[in-house]
Amino acid sequence: MSKLETKILTALDEIRPFLVQDGGDISLSSISGSTVKVELHGACVNCKVNQMTLKNGVETTIKKYAPEIKVVESVLPLSK
Repeated sequence: MSKLETKILTALDEIRPFLVQDGGDISLSSISGSTVKVELHGACVNCKVNQMTLKNGVETTIKKYAPEIKVVESVLPLSK
């Protein structure tokens, strides 16, 4: 695991309790250059404010731990 991935996972661990509290969750999908892709799960998938949560909560927290990240995007979770 790279240092960057460790920093991003730490950021997701910080934001996760707030998402879980509302019936959701988040996981890291990929890192490519300065872009991170995350998967929202549970209630977060269909939430009307999930893009605001992504921008104001997730992206801000990731950039706090990994300022080299410029873009955070959500992708649909894979069916399991």
